[in-house]
Amino acid sequence: MGKNILKRIDLIFKDEADYKAVLKKAAGQTNDELINELIASGLKGRGGAGFPTGLKWKLTSESKADKKYVICNADEGEPGTFKDREILTQVPHKVLTGMAICGKIIGAKEGFIYLRKEYNYLTADLNKIIDDFHGVCKNIGLDFRIKIFLGYGAYICGEESALFESMEGKRGEPRNKPPYPSEQGYLGRPTVINNVETLAHTFTIFQYGASKFNELGVQDSYGSKLFSISGDTPIPGIYELELGMTVEDFANDFGDGDTKAVQVGGASGFCVPRKKFRETHIGYQGKLTGISLPTGGSMMLFNSSRSMFNLLTNYLEFFTEESCGQCTPCRVGTQQLLEGSRAVKRGEKPAAYLDKLLALSETMKSTSKCGLGQSVANSFQSIVENFREEMIY
Repeated sequence: MGKNILKRIDLIFKDEADYKAVLKKAAGQTNDELINELIASGLKGRGGAGFPTGLKWKLTSESKADKKYVICNADEGEPGTFKDREILTQVPHKVLTGMAICGKIIGAKEGFIYLRKEYNYLTADLNKIIDDFHGVCKNIGLDFRIKIFLGYGAYICGEESALFESMEGKRGEPRNKPPYPSEQGYLGRPTVINNVETLAHTFTIFQYGASKFNELGVQDSYGSKLFSISGDTPIPGIYELELGMTVEDFANDFGDGDTKAVQVGGASGFCVPRKKFRETHIGYQGKLTGISLPTGGSMMLFNSSRSMFNLLTNYLEFFTEESCGQCTPCRVGTQQLLEGSRAVKRGEKPAAYLDKLLALSETMKSTSKCGLGQSVANSFQSIVENFREEMIY
C-alpha cells in the first residue's frame, strides 16, 4: 500500500475458539476477582461516552434488586460506523461470553442483544449460535440466557434510556437522569448496557489479563480500538489500532495525501482541520497532551475537493430527521441551524449570523435532554469555526 500503517492490533478478530476456556475460567473465579481485573484494565466504553466499564459493572453488582439485566447495544446507527456488525458476524462468541460473565458478576440471568433493524439478516445465524451457547453455559454451571431484540430503525434508540423505552414497547425517547441504568434500567431494574465492541474487549481482558491490555494505548486511554475508516482514503475498512495516536499520524497513514479534515466520531463527533492534526489525539481526556477526542469508531477523511458546507448540511439534515422531538432545544434547534446556515450561504443572512447560530448550538449542548441534541454542537461548531469561509462563499 506504500504506507506505514499505524501499529496494527489483532485481538478482536482472533482467538474466538477459546471462548469455552475463558468462560470456564471466569466461572471458577470470584466476582470480586473478575471486577478487579476489569477495573485494573482501565477499559472505557467503546461506544463513545468512555464510562469506565469495570465501575459500571461494580455499581450494578452492588444493587440488592432481585432481578437484573445485561444488554448489548448493537444499534450502531452512527453515520460512518460499520464495525459492530463485523464483530457479531465474525466473533459473536466473544460478545456472548462478555455478556455471560457480566451476568455472573452482577447477578443477572437474562441478557438481550438490541440489534439494529437493518441488521435483521444476522438474526438467523445469531440465534443458532446463541442456542449452542446456552448449552455451554449450562454445562459450566452458568444460569444465563440471551435473546435478540430487533430495533425499530430509529437513531435515537442508540441512546441507552431510549433503547430501554423501545424494548418496553414505548416510543423511543430518552429518560431523565438520574436514576442511571445501574439503578433503574430495563423494566425499572438494574441494568448493565454496553456496546458490542466493549463486550468484545472484556473477553480479551478476561482471556489475557489487565496487564496485557495495558500494554496497548496510553495512560487513561488503555487498549486498542476498532475504527471504521471511510471517505477520501485509498484503504477504507475496519482497522484495530492503539488509542493515543494523533490525527496527523492517522491522516498520514490513511489519507490520500490531500486530507484537509478528519471527522472523528461520525456526525455527532468533531471535525478536525489540517492545522490541528498534530495537537489532536484520539483517546480520552487525561495524560494526553493537547486535544483529546474520544470516538465510537467512525473516522471519515475529506480532501480538498469536498465542500465543508455540504458536509455540514448533510449532518444537520440527518439530525433534523432523527431528532425524537421530545425536547424543544433539539427539535427546534436542529431546524434553525440547518435553515440558518443555508440562509447565510444564499446571502439572505449576513455572515455575522453564524455567530448567533454558534450561540444557539451552545445552548443546545447545555439544555438538550440527551446526547443527540447535545452532540449536534460538536460537528456544527468545529466545522463553522474552522471552515467559516466555506459557509459564506
